[in-house]
Amino acid sequence: MDFPIEAVRAEFLALRPDRVYFDAPGGTQICEAAVARMVEHLHAGTANAGGAFITSVETDAVSETAHQAMADLLGGKPDEIAFGQNMTSLTFAVSRALAREWSEGDELICTRLDHDANVSPWLHAARDKGMTVRWLDFDPETGRWKLDELVGLIGPRTRLVALGMASNALGTINPVAEAVKIIRAHSDALIFVDAVQSVPHIATDVVALGADFLACSPYKFFGPHQGVLWARAETVERVEAYRVRPAGNHGAHRFETGTPSFEGQAAVLGTIEYLEWLGTQLDPMANSRRAKLVAAMQGCVHYEQDLGDRLLAGLAGIPGLRLWGPSTMEGRVPTFSFTIEGHHPDAIAAHLAEHGIFAWSGSFYAIEVTARLGVDPTGGLLRVGLCHYNTAEEVDRLIAALAEL
Repeated sequence: MDFPIEAVRAEFLALRPDRVYFDAPGGTQICEAAVARMVEHLHAGTANAGGAFITSVETDAVSETAHQAMADLLGGKPDEIAFGQNMTSLTFAVSRALAREWSEGDELICTRLDHDANVSPWLHAARDKGMTVRWLDFDPETGRWKLDELVGLIGPRTRLVALGMASNALGTINPVAEAVKIIRAHSDALIFVDAVQSVPHIATDVVALGADFLACSPYKFFGPHQGVLWARAETVERVEAYRVRPAGNHGAHRFETGTPSFEGQAAVLGTIEYLEWLGTQLDPMANSRRAKLVAAMQGCVHYEQDLGDRLLAGLAGIPGLRLWGPSTMEGRVPTFSFTIEGHHPDAIAAHLAEHGIFAWSGSFYAIEVTARLGVDPTGGLLRVGLCHYNTAEEVDRLIAALAEL
């Protein structure tokens, strides 16, 4: 069936005719189902976990259901899910815990294409332990990993490889599953995946992926400001997390330090219920939550591909514009970064803002990317990021505004 764009947009009350939200890679708008779930939880009466009284019992039920919903979205199990303040905080928590077992002379592998949230936690661990960091490079012309170099980076003392599913700067979808197979064939190193930029756009299957850890951010996929960590059951049981002594130590929950935002978890549940609704619209035959969520993401892929094709065609007609990263929608999410000769990225962003178009300029915390591209001295990049609530008309407005420069 056709993508139900009008029904989708009706689920996001922040969407307005005078605003074009092309800032999705930095955070999407929140769906009404998430807001409703958060308000419902707070209005009904919240409490801490583990009590015999009704508000605590209901809070436990919301939290348990949210963990199950996130597990369904990622293809894992509820005990493998941990909620946290954000992806960055969770990654630092994991890096600190894993580093307990690392020692001087051990090695880590990071990539030049990652957001710094999947780089700095490992750099800090390496510095503290006297470890060596090796780097998987990417081709500045294509925005794609030099995957053939990965084998040469792996050694007998490689302890962890940090990979990103999709670039927040260039939009590249990286061949993580292929990289995981290469790593498994040559090492027993752990594998940590940043899926912040992929989860809003493509279906995720942690079992098929084969990594040990995967992190994402609900506020990047239409939910509240939360972070989510998936940790493989057999892996996480060997990890001693930093936590207070009375706290639980079961599965990934060992990384849920302190009292969590139960209202945030309720909103995540609402977000996934929204995606489940979308999957039902696109595939009425889907007969489980997981099947509906996969259908929703597959529908988003097709719809966003059409939007992306339209945007790429329009960008090609802007004088002096250089697109960085993949030149087509093949192997990318709808995140596009470019420079325009004679125009500072900040000035372009300000010009777009005057037209009610919201986009980011700079490095977007992908400092290895902009350094590798050599664009830091000229202000970095201008980034436009679409998602499934955007429209073709909004794409046309962007192109018209850029043509005025």
